[in-house]
Formats: sequence, structure tokens, C-alpha cells
Amino acid sequence: MNTTMKNHPEPGGGSQRVEFRVQGLSCANCTREMQEEIQRLEHGQDASLLYNSGRLLVDPAVDLQQVERILKRDGATLIKPDYGFSKEAAAKVEIGSPAQAGAAAAGTAGEAEEHESRLGLWLLVLSAVMYAATFIPAVPGAVGIVLDLAAIVISGYSTFLRGLRNLIRLKFNMDTLMTVALTGAVIIGEWKEATLVAILFGLNELLEGYGMNRARRSLSALLEAAPKEAVVLQGERETVVSIARLKVGDVVLVRAGEKIPSDGTVLEGTSAVNEAAITGESIPVTKQPGQQVFGGSVNSEGLLQVRIDKPYEDSSLAKIMHLVQEAQDKKTPTELFIDRFAKGYTPAIMILAALVILVPPLLFGQPWMKWVYEGLAILIVGCPCALVLSSPIALVSGMTRCARLGVLVKGGVHLEQLGKVDAIAFDKTGTLTKGQPEVQREIAYDPQRFHAVAASLESGSLHPLAAAVVRHVAARSGGAERLQPAGLVTLPGVGLSAEVNGVRCFVGSEALLAQLSLGGEERARVDEDLARLKAEGLTVVLAAESARVLGLFGLADELRPEAPDVVRALHRAGVVRTVMLTGDHAAAAQGIAARSGLTEWHAGLLPEQKVAHIQALAGRGTVAMVGDGINDAPALAAADLGIAMGQGTDSAVETADIVLMQDHLGQLPRAIRIARRAGRIIAWNIGLSLTLKLIALLLTIPGWLTLWIAVMSDMGATIIVTLLGLTILLGKDPKAGNSPAVRVASNN
Repeated sequence: MNTTMKNHPEPGGGSQRVEFRVQGLSCANCTREMQEEIQRLEHGQDASLLYNSGRLLVDPAVDLQQVERILKRDGATLIKPDYGFSKEAAAKVEIGSPAQAGAAAAGTAGEAEEHESRLGLWLLVLSAVMYAATFIPAVPGAVGIVLDLAAIVISGYSTFLRGLRNLIRLKFNMDTLMTVALTGAVIIGEWKEATLVAILFGLNELLEGYGMNRARRSLSALLEAAPKEAVVLQGERETVVSIARLKVGDVVLVRAGEKIPSDGTVLEGTSAVNEAAITGESIPVTKQPGQQVFGGSVNSEGLLQVRIDKPYEDSSLAKIMHLVQEAQDKKTPTELFIDRFAKGYTPAIMILAALVILVPPLLFGQPWMKWVYEGLAILIVGCPCALVLSSPIALVSGMTRCARLGVLVKGGVHLEQLGKVDAIAFDKTGTLTKGQPEVQREIAYDPQRFHAVAASLESGSLHPLAAAVVRHVAARSGGAERLQPAGLVTLPGVGLSAEVNGVRCFVGSEALLAQLSLGGEERARVDEDLARLKAEGLTVVLAAESARVLGLFGLADELRPEAPDVVRALHRAGVVRTVMLTGDHAAAAQGIAARSGLTEWHAGLLPEQKVAHIQALAGRGTVAMVGDGINDAPALAAADLGIAMGQGTDSAVETADIVLMQDHLGQLPRAIRIARRAGRIIAWNIGLSLTLKLIALLLTIPGWLTLWIAVMSDMGATIIVTLLGLTILLGKDPKAGNSPAVRVASNN
């Protein structure tokens, strides 16, 4: 079944919209005008025609034949299912997963666009050959005119037909401008220049289409990771089902080389799994029973049985696909400004051309033919192609490049913001640190008894500090005696207490000291050791009996190995301030900040206090916040740019503007450099487009502007902005190293 069509819920939770792919959208301004026409149709008020992704979202009740007529008038084609289109037919369609449908639709549209590009190229070559033949001395003048006319028709007929329809409807866009200019040039006998204009404009359109389609296809290629089928185990029976039919709790069989169908847990088997589609990491990760796997990742080696934990629509890959598709079509302030500018720009050019044609002959007695020619040249200069393309190709290329690295940017506006960031605030736990405390130091007064009591009592606790103590004792003491505590009691805010071989024992924080009967000398010694551990920024857990302390553990959340390299790379990328905002105590915060190389830190903060610090930073520039927890969501929302760790909580990921799909920060500096490069290219493109047009227009004052100079100024700018935008895709993405720190170092 053709899966080009798929359903989209309305933002407000209302009726469904149906998605189609549209081929032939090479002009953002024309796309906007077509959208406005479709919205004037019955049931078309909510329609969205999206230039960056080549998609049409429309109510199923709209008259699709009218939609097709609107698109065809401007040279666009609707890619639709073979069974026709009606509300009743749409209701009977079995819609697959959005990512699956999107991949199939993108492939269909991409093949059609490639075929059209090849055909257009051959027609242009034929036109160029005819044009070149007119310069052969042996060719008679009349034959030369016929060849010129044939070349104009072959290379410019589609533009002429669209422009003629627009002129009849008093709709002024670049096709209208070119039609008037070509017609005028033929009327005044400028055959050769009219032919050159038609050929160059056809080449211009071909390059525009190629540039935008290349950017679209590079982003659509990310959708190819979407799995299509799954092998479900039902007892001894294997059943192949579509991804859309998978249910939570299903057990699927994944063989070597196959894609894992949705997020789940490994039940049986051990294998290396390539998670590049999700995290951007090229090194496979070994998965064993009990470990989590992502839908869309590839089983590289063995046989796995996986329990499905999420339906595909809620899986990590499906969320990525949704974010990527939404990101393509969110317009930035720069794009919105260009849209508004282009809307009034074309009529203004028409008026200027009319004035150039009429004023010199009528007021100053200048020859009509000369100024008609100059006016026609102004119409060609006025085509806003290069200006309109200045931003979207660079933005789509930038978002695609970031997505390849496992950095999901939820829209072009956020990519622009990322390129302007001069301050980044980090949460500590789970962001700069691993989020898993480890014992860094221990002071044992009775080593054997200390380890035995601590491990025995803490093994009954679910607290992260308790788990760290148990791991440490197991690693250090190996076969330490495991005692049997009796009457285990939780002391709220303090720790645990239990009877061990008739002796009351305790494990917990320093607050336990108030419940012990220690001698003055021993208490002084313990207080001194406590102060030393706390000065190092460590959290203290002690084990004790009623009348003596057995030993002290100093724990800390371990710094991520890549954190210092990331901070240095951020500073090199132009980020002036790197700040840590944490709810942890000051000593721990100071230690992490010093080892990370941060410029400042603030400790003991509640969520609302983090927001206040973000607002203060925002008053001095563009600030981003990086976090992974529920308590980070308010600060992520308050920042100019919220960046969430992809392995963090759903609330942080949903709130954030950018998602790092890895469990580390290693690709953040690279993403910032890509965003800054995209911003520079956009600014250069806009400046170049306007400068070339201004120079060409100034040539009309002495009467030096010719048709071929006019078309070259427009085409040259368009070619340059297209190629510059695509250069963002050309950089070589790094291979993942042995550790995140190695990756960061290799990228800089």
C-alpha cells in the first residue's frame, strides 16, 4: 500500500489532518501564496503547505481536485495514494506508523523529483545547443530566430505558462516578472538576450530545486531507520506483524542484522547493538538480559528476545522522527522577515520597472526602446529567489547535520538561538556528573567490622548512597563477612539501625553522632575526619556501634569524563560563561566546578531559584540551560534555549528546545559550531543577495543594465546561497571513540 498519506491530530485535539508529499516546491514565496489559495477553499482553512519539508497537511473533507489545480498552476505535483481521496476512503485506510509513512512518502517524492530534475537538465542542454547554433555564420537569420524561439519555448515554457496565469489573476511573483520580461524582450526584437535569459532562468530554477531537494532528502534519510515489521513470539510460534500492531508486553525475536522494533527490555540473549540512529554513536553497545534497548537500533550479532515496553508511536525513534519533521517547518524570525519583505518586494519592483519605462521617455524625451529594455531588466533583477533561499537551505542542512550527531534541534529558530549562545548553565547531577554516587574515600577505624556492618545494613536500603556503599565494599573486601541484622529500623533523615549479634549498629549521616555514646577523644577524632571529608566536597556515611564509630565513607557523584573537555571546547566555540546551578551543598559544587573548568557555580538552589539565576543570566546575553531531571524543567523553559539529555526524564525532553540523544555532552560544542556556521552563512546570503540586486539596479541610472547582467545577478546570487547552504552537510562527522572524552578531544 502506498503510505504517502497519514493522519495528523490537530494541535488543539480536534479533527485529523491528512498529509501528502508535494513535489516541485522550489520557491518559498510561491509556496506561501499556494497555501493561502488552498486555505480559501471549503474545509481548507487549516491547511499547511510546508516548503522546507515538501508536505501538505489538509482536512480530509477538502476537494483534492481543486488543491491539485492550485498546485499545478505553479508547477507543483501532489504525490497521493492510488485509491483516490475522500473522507470515507480515508477512514478505511490502515495507517502505519508516522515514521514509516514519512519514509515511504519521502522516497516516492524524492524519486519523482530526481526524474524531473534529469528531464529538466536534458531540456536545458538541448536549448543551449540550439542557442549556440545561432552563432554559426552559415545559419540564416530566419533560422536563427526559429532556433532562438524553440530554445525559449523548451527552457521557459513552464515559467511562461505559470506567469501568464498569474498575470491574468493579477498575481505578481517571480514567474510573472520573468514572463513579462521575456515577452517584452521578444517584442522589441532582443531574441538572443531573451533566449539567454530563458536558459539561465531555467538553470536557476533547476539549481534552486536541486538545493532544496538535496536538503530535504538528507533530512528524510534519517527516517530510513524506522523499522517496518516485527517477529512476535507466541509460545513456540513466530508471527510477523507490522510495527503499528505491536503491543506493550509483546515478546519479539530480533536476529542479527535486524532492527529492534520498539523500545524494550532484553529478556534473553547477549549482543552488540548499534544505536547510531538514536544517539549518533557509531560504536555498538553490548546488551544483556535486563538492559534497555531502543527501537530503530540494529542488532549487530546474536539473537535477542526483547519485551516491548512502549508502542512504537511512543518509542525513542518515533519521538525523534516527530521532532525532526516538526523542526523542518518552524519558521525563524529571519525567515518570517524575509517572507514579509518578499510579499511587498515584487509589487514594488513592478512599479519601479514601470517608472523606469515611462518617466525617461515622457519627461526627458529619451528613446522608448532603450528604457523599455531597462525596465525589462529591472523585472528580472527583482526576482526574490536568492533572498528567499538565503535561510531555509542553511537551516535544514544545519538541523540535519546536528541530527546525524544525535543532537535534535526542534526548529530552525532554536538553531539560530544556539548559534548566538554566549552563556550555558548546567545542572550538576546527571548532566556534569554521572548521577550515580561512588565512594571516593574511606577512613576505617576497624576495617573488618566496618565493612561487614555497613554492607549488611545498607543492603536492605534502596537509597543511592546505600547502593554505592554496597558496591564499594564488594569491590574492596570481596568475601567480607555478611552479618544478619535483626530488627532493621529506618531513622528518618538519619539512616538505619539494627541489632547485629546482640549489638545495636548504625549506618547513616553524621546526624547519627547525636545518638552515640562516644568518648571525648574519639568524638574529636571523628569530628576532625568528618570536617576533612566535607572540605573535599564529599558526602559522609558512617557506620557505628553504640559506643564507637567503625569508619567513615566519603561519597561523591562522579564527574563525567568528558565534562572538562566539553567545557574547554565550549569556551573555544565562543561561549563566554559556563555556570553550574545545583541543589547540592557548596563544597560538592565547588569541587565539580573546579574540575570541570566552569566560570562560576551556585549551590543549594531550589527549582525556582534556578529560574531566577537563568533570568539574571538572560539579562546579559543569550543563555542556554542543560539539564536532565524533572526539577530542571522550569529552568529549561525559562532559558532562551533549553537543552535536555536524551536519557533524562520525559518532562525535561518535552520542555527542551534541543535534545542530546547521547548520555553525555560530547557533541554539544560541535552542534554550537554548526549553528554558528549556519548563522554566518544566512547573514552572508542575505547580504550578498541584496548587494547584487542593488548593484544591478544602480546600473539603470547610466543605462548600463542589460538582460543578461540582470539574470546573472539573480542567478549568481541564487547559486551561491544554495551552494553555501549545502556546504553545512559536507563536513565529515566524527567516528565515536572509546570514550566521550576522546570524542570531544578529537572533534576539536
